[in-house]
Amino acid sequence: MKLDLRLLSILNALIYMNHLLFAFQSLPTAALNPTNENDRLALLAFKDRIVEDPLGILTSWNESSHFCNWTGVLCSKKHQGRVAVLNLGGQKLAGSIPPHIGNLSFLRQINLSYNSFKGEIPQQIGRLSRLRYLILGFNNFHGKIPMELENITKSLQGSIPAELGKLLNLQFLQLSGNNLSGEVPLSIYNLSSLHLLSFAENQLHGRIPSNVGFTLPNLRGFYVPLNHFYGEMPASFLNATKLEVLDFGYNNFSGVVPSNLGSLRNLQTLFLMRNQLESAEGEGLGFITSLTNCTNLRQLRLDGNNFEGELPLSIANLSTRLEMFAIGNRRISGKIPKEIGNLVGLEYLVIARATITGEIPSSICKLEKLSDIELQDNRISGPIPSFLGNLTQLQYLNLEENNLNGLIPPSLGNCTQLEYLYLENNSLFGNIPKQLFSLSHLIDLYLPQNSVTGQLPIDLAEGKMTNLVHLSVQHNQLSGGIPSALGDCLMLEGLWLDGNLFEGGIPPSFNKLRSLVSLDLSNNKLSGKIPEYFENFPLLQYLNLSFNNFEGVLPTGRIFENTSIISIYGNPRLCGGMHQLALPTCKIGDRKLHRLILLISIIASCSIFLMVSLLVIFAYRRSKRKASTSTDVQDPEQYSKISYAELSQATNDFSSSNLIGEGSFGSVYKGILSRDGMLVAVKVLNLKRRGATKSFMAERETLRNIRHRNLIKIVTVCSSIDFRGTDFKALVYEFMQNGSLEEWLHPNEDQTGAQSLSLIQRLNILIEVASAIEYLHNYCQPSIVHGDLKPSNVLLDEEMVSHVGDFGLARFLSISQNQSSSMGVKGTLGYVAPEYGMSTKISKLGDVYSFGILLLEMITGKAPTDSMFKDNFTIHQLVKTRLLERVTDIIDPSLLQEVQEAENSKARNMGKGVGVLESLLAVAEVGVVCSMESPSERMEMKEVAAKLYAIRDKFLHR
Repeated sequence: MKLDLRLLSILNALIYMNHLLFAFQSLPTAALNPTNENDRLALLAFKDRIVEDPLGILTSWNESSHFCNWTGVLCSKKHQGRVAVLNLGGQKLAGSIPPHIGNLSFLRQINLSYNSFKGEIPQQIGRLSRLRYLILGFNNFHGKIPMELENITKSLQGSIPAELGKLLNLQFLQLSGNNLSGEVPLSIYNLSSLHLLSFAENQLHGRIPSNVGFTLPNLRGFYVPLNHFYGEMPASFLNATKLEVLDFGYNNFSGVVPSNLGSLRNLQTLFLMRNQLESAEGEGLGFITSLTNCTNLRQLRLDGNNFEGELPLSIANLSTRLEMFAIGNRRISGKIPKEIGNLVGLEYLVIARATITGEIPSSICKLEKLSDIELQDNRISGPIPSFLGNLTQLQYLNLEENNLNGLIPPSLGNCTQLEYLYLENNSLFGNIPKQLFSLSHLIDLYLPQNSVTGQLPIDLAEGKMTNLVHLSVQHNQLSGGIPSALGDCLMLEGLWLDGNLFEGGIPPSFNKLRSLVSLDLSNNKLSGKIPEYFENFPLLQYLNLSFNNFEGVLPTGRIFENTSIISIYGNPRLCGGMHQLALPTCKIGDRKLHRLILLISIIASCSIFLMVSLLVIFAYRRSKRKASTSTDVQDPEQYSKISYAELSQATNDFSSSNLIGEGSFGSVYKGILSRDGMLVAVKVLNLKRRGATKSFMAERETLRNIRHRNLIKIVTVCSSIDFRGTDFKALVYEFMQNGSLEEWLHPNEDQTGAQSLSLIQRLNILIEVASAIEYLHNYCQPSIVHGDLKPSNVLLDEEMVSHVGDFGLARFLSISQNQSSSMGVKGTLGYVAPEYGMSTKISKLGDVYSFGILLLEMITGKAPTDSMFKDNFTIHQLVKTRLLERVTDIIDPSLLQEVQEAENSKARNMGKGVGVLESLLAVAEVGVVCSMESPSERMEMKEVAAKLYAIRDKFLHR
């Protein structure tokens, strides 16, 4: 594509739009202090390429003066002696741009417009990570715009300029993965030259014009997923006969799907999932039949809509190239077509959460490429077919919540790549085939709520199940002893054997299961003593041993101290333990036990004395603080009569000079209360904003009764009217002198003296935030979900202690641990859990996901909305893929110097201790687990906090 004047205009328009380009994080330390010689040589190379300089602009570019004094060159004040601006616009220069320009690594602006430059734009400009303005208009450049320019962009914000519609030769417009808002200008839909148009993953809304297929006849790809578009799917798309991709997923489209989509013979991908689309009256799912004409169709997702009717038999006649087929909702019925085996290219088959009946057709065995089968939550009957064992590429098999019966086929053991097997809540019986426990890749095995009998295969594990993380066989009729070989499954985090007929003791080999988070052995016939080694399990969060025949002394260490996470009811022969459990006192039979009890009593007395002393000292120190920094102001009623006038006076009439931040529902001002001189932050709600009043009530009610040193403390509230008689609501908090974590992680380019956070500071902040969220989840009644955890909502006081704030989206959890929000599930792009996009249920694990993303951001220095994260590539995937190698490539550059210094020190000290890099790796692993896409794969917050405490302890005692 020729780079004519109009294409240069789009480049400049994109650059200027809402100050699109922001500076990337600092380069590694090794790159921060090179000699200035690189900059000087790069400028001289630029001068050598100038063939005409009629105004003598470059005569000053010589050895008689420092290059920072050369005409058109401006050096950074922050980074002394480094070129920040190259401004030679309108100087009648002629020549070309050398590749050496990529060595000016601190450049923020390049303006070469209105000259006579020619040649190609060098791809080395893509190295300039700090570049904010690139102005090349009105020259004679030719060739392609370098793809490397995408390396210097960050998340675009604001609206899309209508001027882009003047680019009449534009063929590709890709604005996906940003934070653009508003409606798409109609002028863009009139660019008949467009081949590809993508607005995916933004905050755009509005309707797609009904004539779009006529105005964009050359369109090959149309992508608008993950936005807020609404209205009908235009039938005029049928006129764009070159279309290969139509992606409408995750929006609010409604109405019917055009019945003759099959006229788009070149269609390869059709994504309509997660909308409100319906079937045409009387036609059911007939539009699927028309798609049999699309012989190149590869991906078809229709799940999460309002379609109804029987599954058409024509599915079996879709393209043999089809790789993905997904559909499902309660209004879809019928049977899986017997001829589905015709779709020999199928890799991903999802017909879930519908009312499909009948048996699984035998022709599925012909689909040798299948890696994912999801038929859960239907009414499928009959046995699990043994021919599924022929699908050797299968990795994911979900048949739970059906009416399946009969034996579990041993042939499933042939699916050697199988990682996830879910057979929950069917009517399966007989023994569990031992072949299942030879699957070395198996991660999850769920067989609960069936009628399987016999023993767990005695050769379980034997080194074959080293990857097993979750095993559930609860509520069956299994008997015999618990196999000791289970102790070899060292990755086990969840083990649920409850509701069976197991007998005997807990195997000593369980001592090796130090990764356990949840263990349920209740409602069996187990006996013997409860092992003391459970006291040393650092991650164990739930232990249920109720209704068995255990006997003897109940341990009292660690997990047994927290009576809210253990259950030992129904074991009448147990004694001792914490007094809250109300077990009988153990009989003392010898002097050794007497001495042990005496020793424990002495230690306990000393501990209590020490604790009381520390509390007295702590209370004294707090009493010495000034009123303006006191953290004891917790009662929201203390200032219940504060008026609008007082807040207006405190904030200098809410002047812009006192404005310190703006959020979703209002603005925050710095103020000083006249009554006692206390420094506060005043959050004024914008009541015109939908949901602001609910946010005010949610935050007020949430903060009214919670008490934790790492949660922001509310001083008072104001619900009144202003001087114009308009409703006024505000929340008043303690002022945090060190701002937000966002400001520390991503300082503005013009911030002077900005400091970076050390590893120990980051660890402390993460532990403090984790402790605060754990408190909300586990120690509040009812439990609280924060709902919007991100760096800008983590505030730092004068001592750099973290305080989690902004509870405008917080929700109280019901007893069932989830609820639906009348406001809908919201949050911040990049931090909100992916499952929130599919339902309105909130959960603690949603906070865990947000915390995981925040953690990864602190390690990498990159926000989850960074421009490098696009096309389903996320910060989670970045860190996960680099954990084992090249990890230094993703570490926040400000931490690299600490890593290098630590490694040098480690080498001098013969490599002893846990180094900075090892600690960073351990923290990153926690973040990766927390941010897993599936909620069931994430840790709970208490486990997260425990892991981070352990990492910090090892680091401090290295």
